[in-house]
Amino acid sequence: MSTVLIAETGRSTGSANARRMRREDAIPAVVYGHGMSPLSVQVARRDLRIALSGPAGLNTVVDLTVDGTVYPAIVKDLQRHPVKRTVQHVDFQQVNLNEEITIAIPVRLEGEAKEVQANGGLVDPAVDSIEVRTTPRNIPDEIVIDITEMTIDTVITLGDITLPDGVVPTAEPDLAVVTVLITRGSVAEGEGAEGAEDGDGEAAAEGGDAAADDAAE
Repeated sequence: MSTVLIAETGRSTGSANARRMRREDAIPAVVYGHGMSPLSVQVARRDLRIALSGPAGLNTVVDLTVDGTVYPAIVKDLQRHPVKRTVQHVDFQQVNLNEEITIAIPVRLEGEAKEVQANGGLVDPAVDSIEVRTTPRNIPDEIVIDITEMTIDTVITLGDITLPDGVVPTAEPDLAVVTVLITRGSVAEGEGAEGAEDGDGEAAAEGGDAAADDAAE
Protein backbone atom coordinates (compact mmCIF):
# COMPACT_ATOMS: atom_id res chain seq x y z
CA MET A 1 0.00 0.00 0.00
CA SER A 2 1.38 3.39 -1.01
CA THR A 3 1.77 6.29 1.40
CA VAL A 4 0.45 9.48 -0.19
CA LEU A 5 1.99 12.82 0.75
CA ILE A 6 0.61 16.05 -0.73
CA ALA A 7 3.10 18.80 -1.57
CA GLU A 8 2.38 22.33 -2.74
CA THR A 9 4.35 24.31 -5.32
CA GLY A 10 4.75 28.05 -5.70
CA ARG A 11 6.63 28.62 -2.45
CA SER A 12 8.97 31.58 -2.28
CA THR A 13 12.62 30.83 -1.57
CA GLY A 14 14.85 32.56 0.96
CA SER A 15 15.44 32.35 4.71
CA ALA A 16 12.66 34.77 5.67
CA ASN A 17 10.04 32.86 3.68
CA ALA A 18 11.28 29.56 5.08
CA ARG A 19 10.91 30.85 8.65
CA ARG A 20 7.40 32.06 7.86
CA MET A 21 6.43 28.64 6.49
CA ARG A 22 7.75 26.88 9.58
CA ARG A 23 5.72 29.19 11.84
CA GLU A 24 2.69 28.07 9.84
CA ASP A 25 3.65 24.39 10.39
CA ALA A 26 4.79 23.92 6.81
CA ILE A 27 8.21 22.59 5.86
CA PRO A 28 10.18 23.77 2.82
CA ALA A 29 11.31 20.90 0.63
CA VAL A 30 12.75 20.01 -2.75
CA VAL A 31 12.12 16.99 -4.97
CA TYR A 32 14.67 15.93 -7.57
CA GLY A 33 15.67 12.87 -9.50
CA HIS A 34 16.68 11.39 -12.82
CA GLY A 35 15.04 13.12 -15.78
CA MET A 36 13.52 16.05 -13.86
CA SER A 37 14.59 19.51 -12.76
CA PRO A 38 14.62 20.14 -8.99
CA LEU A 39 11.21 21.30 -7.84
CA SER A 40 10.75 23.55 -4.77
CA VAL A 41 7.71 22.51 -2.73
CA GLN A 42 6.34 22.60 0.79
CA VAL A 43 4.66 19.91 2.87
CA ALA A 44 2.55 20.12 6.01
CA ARG A 45 4.53 19.12 9.10
CA ARG A 46 1.72 16.91 10.38
CA ASP A 47 1.34 15.14 7.02
CA LEU A 48 5.06 14.43 6.84
CA ARG A 49 5.04 13.01 10.38
CA ILE A 50 2.15 10.70 9.52
CA ALA A 51 3.73 9.59 6.23
CA LEU A 52 6.97 8.57 7.96
CA SER A 53 5.39 7.06 11.08
CA GLY A 54 5.23 3.52 9.70
CA PRO A 55 7.75 0.75 10.41
CA ALA A 56 10.00 1.81 7.51
CA GLY A 57 10.47 5.29 8.97
CA LEU A 58 12.69 7.49 6.81
CA ASN A 59 12.99 4.65 4.27
CA THR A 60 9.28 4.86 3.46
CA VAL A 61 8.52 5.16 -0.25
CA VAL A 62 5.93 7.92 -0.54
CA ASP A 63 3.76 8.91 -3.47
CA LEU A 64 4.64 12.59 -3.39
CA THR A 65 1.74 14.29 -5.14
CA VAL A 66 2.54 17.70 -6.63
CA ASP A 67 -0.16 19.52 -8.60
CA GLY A 68 -1.71 16.22 -9.60
CA THR A 69 1.58 14.59 -10.63
CA VAL A 70 2.75 11.65 -8.50
CA TYR A 71 6.48 11.26 -7.83
CA PRO A 72 7.42 7.99 -6.07
CA ALA A 73 10.11 9.27 -3.71
CA ILE A 74 12.16 8.61 -0.60
CA VAL A 75 13.60 11.06 1.93
CA LYS A 76 17.20 11.58 0.84
CA ASP A 77 18.07 14.19 3.47
CA LEU A 78 16.22 15.59 6.46
CA GLN A 79 17.64 18.69 8.13
CA ARG A 80 16.77 19.44 11.76
CA HIS A 81 17.10 22.44 14.04
CA PRO A 82 20.38 22.03 16.01
CA VAL A 83 18.66 22.61 19.37
CA LYS A 84 14.93 21.98 19.00
CA ARG A 85 15.49 19.01 16.61
CA THR A 86 12.41 20.00 14.63
CA VAL A 87 12.49 19.33 10.88
CA GLN A 88 13.69 22.38 8.97
CA HIS A 89 13.97 21.13 5.38
CA VAL A 90 13.44 17.90 3.44
CA ASP A 91 15.09 16.60 0.28
CA PHE A 92 12.95 14.08 -1.61
CA GLN A 93 14.53 11.91 -4.29
CA GLN A 94 12.28 10.61 -7.04
CA VAL A 95 12.86 6.89 -7.63
CA ASN A 96 12.07 4.41 -10.36
CA LEU A 97 10.20 1.55 -8.69
CA ASN A 98 11.82 -0.96 -11.05
CA GLU A 99 15.42 0.21 -10.62
CA GLU A 100 17.72 -0.59 -7.71
CA ILE A 101 18.80 2.12 -5.32
CA THR A 102 21.41 2.19 -2.54
CA ILE A 103 19.98 2.77 0.92
CA ALA A 104 20.96 2.23 4.57
CA ILE A 105 18.76 -0.15 6.58
CA PRO A 106 18.72 0.11 10.41
CA VAL A 107 19.98 -2.86 12.44
CA ARG A 108 18.11 -4.23 15.46
CA LEU A 109 19.55 -6.84 17.84
CA GLU A 110 17.16 -9.50 19.15
CA GLY A 111 17.55 -11.99 21.99
CA GLU A 112 19.79 -12.21 25.06
CA ALA A 113 23.41 -13.35 24.91
CA LYS A 114 23.46 -15.10 28.30
CA GLU A 115 26.87 -16.72 27.85
CA VAL A 116 28.43 -13.36 27.03
CA GLN A 117 26.87 -11.79 30.12
CA ALA A 118 27.94 -14.70 32.32
CA ASN A 119 31.55 -14.13 31.28
CA GLY A 120 31.48 -10.40 31.95
CA GLY A 121 31.19 -9.34 28.30
CA LEU A 122 28.96 -6.85 26.52
CA VAL A 123 27.39 -7.28 23.10
CA ASP A 124 28.51 -4.36 20.94
CA PRO A 125 26.76 -3.44 17.67
CA ALA A 126 29.66 -2.37 15.45
CA VAL A 127 27.25 -0.67 13.01
CA ASP A 128 23.76 0.78 13.43
CA SER A 129 22.77 0.32 9.78
CA ILE A 130 23.75 -1.73 6.74
CA GLU A 131 23.92 -0.27 3.25
CA VAL A 132 22.19 -2.38 0.60
CA ARG A 133 21.03 -2.25 -2.99
CA THR A 134 17.42 -3.13 -3.77
CA THR A 135 14.32 -1.86 -5.54
CA PRO A 136 12.26 0.78 -3.69
CA ARG A 137 9.24 -1.45 -3.02
CA ASN A 138 11.55 -4.20 -1.69
CA ILE A 139 13.25 -2.10 1.00
CA PRO A 140 13.11 -3.95 4.36
CA ASP A 141 12.01 -1.95 7.41
CA GLU A 142 14.98 -3.22 9.44
CA ILE A 143 17.59 -5.98 9.64
CA VAL A 144 17.08 -8.15 12.72
CA ILE A 145 20.08 -10.05 14.14
CA ASP A 146 19.61 -12.79 16.74
CA ILE A 147 22.39 -12.63 19.37
CA THR A 148 21.12 -15.48 21.57
CA GLU A 149 23.86 -17.94 20.61
CA MET A 150 26.75 -15.48 20.89
CA THR A 151 29.74 -16.44 23.05
CA ILE A 152 32.59 -14.35 24.38
CA ASP A 153 34.58 -15.06 21.18
CA THR A 154 31.76 -14.51 18.67
CA VAL A 155 31.96 -11.93 15.88
CA ILE A 156 28.92 -11.69 13.61
CA THR A 157 29.97 -10.54 10.16
CA LEU A 158 27.94 -9.30 7.23
CA GLY A 159 28.37 -12.69 5.57
CA ASP A 160 26.64 -14.38 8.53
CA ILE A 161 23.42 -12.40 8.03
CA THR A 162 20.59 -13.66 5.84
CA LEU A 163 18.96 -10.79 3.94
CA PRO A 164 15.61 -10.90 2.12
CA ASP A 165 15.58 -11.94 -1.53
CA GLY A 166 16.54 -9.08 -3.80
CA VAL A 167 18.43 -7.21 -1.08
CA VAL A 168 22.22 -7.17 -1.64
CA PRO A 169 24.75 -5.60 0.77
CA THR A 170 27.31 -3.22 -0.70
CA ALA A 171 30.08 -3.95 1.85
CA GLU A 172 32.42 -6.96 1.99
CA PRO A 173 31.20 -10.16 3.74
CA ASP A 174 33.92 -9.91 6.42
CA LEU A 175 32.58 -6.59 7.75
CA ALA A 176 32.09 -6.91 11.53
CA VAL A 177 28.47 -6.14 12.39
CA VAL A 178 28.21 -7.33 16.02
CA THR A 179 31.15 -7.96 18.36
CA VAL A 180 31.74 -8.58 22.07
CA LEU A 181 33.47 -6.16 24.44
CA ILE A 182 35.35 -7.50 27.46
CA THR A 183 34.72 -5.30 30.48
CA ARG A 184 37.60 -4.11 32.65
CA GLY A 185 36.13 -5.87 35.68
CA SER A 186 36.15 -9.26 33.99
CA VAL A 187 39.77 -8.76 32.87
CA ALA A 188 40.80 -7.82 36.41
CA GLU A 189 39.04 -10.89 37.81
CA GLY A 190 40.87 -13.09 35.32
CA GLU A 191 44.23 -11.57 36.24
CA GLY A 192 43.45 -11.97 39.92
CA ALA A 193 42.61 -15.64 39.49
CA GLU A 194 45.80 -16.19 37.50
CA GLY A 195 47.84 -14.45 40.17
CA ALA A 196 46.27 -16.60 42.87
CA GLU A 197 47.11 -19.75 40.94
CA ASP A 198 50.73 -18.60 40.55
CA GLY A 199 50.94 -17.85 44.26
CA ASP A 200 49.56 -21.25 45.23
CA GLY A 201 52.01 -22.94 42.90
CA GLU A 202 54.97 -21.09 44.38
CA ALA A 203 53.83 -21.93 47.91
CA ALA A 204 53.45 -25.60 47.02
CA ALA A 205 56.90 -25.65 45.46
CA GLU A 206 58.48 -24.02 48.54
CA GLY A 207 56.72 -26.53 50.79
CA GLY A 208 58.00 -29.42 48.70
CA ASP A 209 61.57 -28.10 48.88
CA ALA A 210 61.37 -27.79 52.67
CA ALA A 211 60.09 -31.34 53.01
CA ALA A 212 62.92 -32.60 50.83
CA ASP A 213 65.49 -30.77 53.00
CA ASP A 214 63.99 -32.28 56.15
CA ALA A 215 64.20 -35.77 54.67
CA ALA A 216 67.83 -35.24 53.66
CA GLU A 217 68.77 -34.21 57.19
